[in-house]
Amino acid sequence: MATTVRRAVLNLPAAPLGPENPLPVLCAPVEAHTLDERSREGLPRDMARQIGYEPLRSLLPVRLRDGYQRRRKERGFEAVVLENAHLRVTVLPGLGGRVHSLVHVPTGRELLYRNPVFQPANFALNGAWFSGGIEWNIGATGHTTLSCSPVHAALVPAPDGGVMVRLWEWERLRDLPFQVDLWLPQDSEFLYVGVRVRNPHERTAPVYWWSNIAVPEDPGTRVLAPADEAWHFGYERALRRIPVPRWEDEDRTYPLRSEYPADFFYEVPEGARPWIASLDAEGRGLVQTSTARLRGRKLFVWGSGDGGRRWQEWLTEPGTGGYAEIQAGLARTQLEHVRLEAGAEFSWLEAYGPLAADPGAVHGPDWASARSAAEAALAAALPHARVEEAYEAWRGAADTEPGERLAAGSGWGALEVLCGGYELPGTPFEAAGLGEAQAPWLELWRTGVFPAPRRVAPPGPSLVAPHWRDMLETAPADPLTEYHLGVAQWHAGDVAQAVRSWERGLALAPSRWPLLRCLAVADALAGDPARAAQRYAEAFDDLAEESRGGEPWTAAESALGREAMTALLAAGRLPAARAVWDRLRPALREEGRFRLLAARLLAAEGHVGAARRVFEEGFELPDLREGDEVLSEVWSRITHRPLPATYDFRMRPPT
Repeated sequence: MATTVRRAVLNLPAAPLGPENPLPVLCAPVEAHTLDERSREGLPRDMARQIGYEPLRSLLPVRLRDGYQRRRKERGFEAVVLENAHLRVTVLPGLGGRVHSLVHVPTGRELLYRNPVFQPANFALNGAWFSGGIEWNIGATGHTTLSCSPVHAALVPAPDGGVMVRLWEWERLRDLPFQVDLWLPQDSEFLYVGVRVRNPHERTAPVYWWSNIAVPEDPGTRVLAPADEAWHFGYERALRRIPVPRWEDEDRTYPLRSEYPADFFYEVPEGARPWIASLDAEGRGLVQTSTARLRGRKLFVWGSGDGGRRWQEWLTEPGTGGYAEIQAGLARTQLEHVRLEAGAEFSWLEAYGPLAADPGAVHGPDWASARSAAEAALAAALPHARVEEAYEAWRGAADTEPGERLAAGSGWGALEVLCGGYELPGTPFEAAGLGEAQAPWLELWRTGVFPAPRRVAPPGPSLVAPHWRDMLETAPADPLTEYHLGVAQWHAGDVAQAVRSWERGLALAPSRWPLLRCLAVADALAGDPARAAQRYAEAFDDLAEESRGGEPWTAAESALGREAMTALLAAGRLPAARAVWDRLRPALREEGRFRLLAARLLAAEGHVGAARRVFEEGFELPDLREGDEVLSEVWSRITHRPLPATYDFRMRPPT
C-alpha cells in the first residue's frame, strides 16, 4: 500500500475556545515548573546555567486564551490523515499541529492516548490547552502558546519520492520560526518527524523544545528509557536526583505507583541511543526515538491520588481512562532553555511506532534486563543507523518549498518576515497571510504612524520586539501609541519609562481603562496595593461606562472585572469590590470564575454561610491553573469540613 495523504474532518464533543483576553500579559506567567537560585545549588553546571538562562519576563506579545467554557457540543475539526499499510496518522493543523491519533493498521490498535473530547484547560503558557496525542512544545518552559492555535500546513515531496506534511509557524515568545515535517515512508512501521528551529536574528536566542506524547495509563503499563537515574520534579518545586526504577519503596516506572503528579527526567548517558517506550502488561505499546540532538527523555505521571485523578476527569470524559506522558526534549529537564546562536538552527529527526518486547523481561524485577529487552526490540524494529539515514535524507528536503496548502496559520510570521527581510527557504510566510490584527503594525512600519482605530473597541494586541519599540518611540505620541509603547517598554524591563508613557497617554485618552489597568499592574508590582486597587476601581468604572455589546467588550469586562475584584479584595476595599460585582453583566456573574469571587467577597463581608452555599450549590472554574490551590484555600477559610471531591485538584502533598 502506497502512503496516502488526505483531508478529513474529525468530529468531537468540543467546548468553545471563546475570545482572547484583551489585557496585555504584563506579569511573568505563574509557572509551576520553576526553581529559585538556591534550589539550583549542587546541580550539574550546564543544567544550572540553562535553568537560569533567559526565563520569561512576561508572555508578551502573546495574549491569554481564557475565554473557554465546559459546555461541549459536537464540532468538526479539519484534519490531515497520513496512512500506509502499517500506520494511520491523524493531524490537527488548527490545533497546533497536534497528532491526535496514531493507529497500528494491522491490529487496529491506538498507540497514543486519544482524547474523545476537546476540552481546553489552563495548562498552556497562555491558558488554553487540551490533553492527548503528540504535541510540539516550543517557546519556554511549559505547554506552547500555540496549543489551540492554527499553524500553516502544506504538502512537500518526501525524500523517498512520496509526500510529507509540513507544519510551520512563527513562535512569538522567542521570535523564532520552526517547522515539523511528518513523513511516513511507504513500507515503514514508523512515522518520521523532522524538526527544525531557526534563529534568523543577529542575536542569540533561547530555545525550548519538548515533544509530549500522551499514552494510555493502565495498571500494567511500564515506561522504559536508557537510564539508571532520573531528576524528580514535583509540585513542591524541588529538583532531586533519584534512582531508577525504585525510589521510596516503589517502582516509579509504573505511572500509577506514584501518588502525586510528578516529572521524572531521565539521565540518559552521553552517547547512548535516546529512546523512551510505554509498554503494557503484554509488552506491547509505543516507542519514540530520535537523533542525538533531542537528548532529554521524561515521564510525567498524574499519580493515583485524589487530585491527579480529578484532573484526569477534568481533561476528558469521566470513565474514559487516564493517561501518562512520555516526552523528548532538547535539554535534560524542562526547566532549561538552550542557547541558539545568531543565524544558526537546531534540527533533528524523531521516529514513532509500535514496539513489542518479551513481557517477562519488560516487567521482570531486573531493570537492566527490562531495558535491554526493550532496546533489543527497538534495534530489531528500527536500527539506529536507519534513523540517521532518514535524518540525512530529510535534511535534503527541509528547504523544499511547500506545494498544495492544507491549512493557514497566523499572519504574524508574514509581518516579521516582511519587516525583517528574512530568507527562510521551506517555510514561506507570505504577505497574503497578513490579516486584520497585523494591519495597524504594517501601517506603522510603512508610514511611521500608528493608526487610530476605525471603531471604538478594546485595544488590539501589542508588539514588543526592539524594532517595534523603536518605531513606536518615533511615532506621533497619541494615547493609543503611548499605550502600546508602554507595553513594549515594560517588556524590555524599562518600568519607569513604561509608566511615564502610560501616564502621558492617560492625560488625553478618550478611553482611559486600558492605561489605568496597566498602571494598576505597575502599582501592584511596586508594592503599593492600595494605589493599585484604586486604579483598578477607576479602570472598571471607565470600562463599564464605555462598554458596548459584542464578544470583545464582554471579554474585556470579564478580564478586568476579575483582576479588579481580586485586587480590591486583597486591599480590603470591600464596598468597591461589591460595586464591581454589581456592575458586571448578569451572564458574567453566573460564570464559575465569578462565582468563586462571589464566595470570596461574601466571606470577607462576614457572610460565611452564604459563601459556603456558593460551593454547595456547585460551580466549575474552567480556567483553574495547573497547580493552583485557590479552591482548597477559599474552602478552608469558610469551613473545617473536608474539601469536596469535585473541588479537589491538589497536586502536591499537604504541607
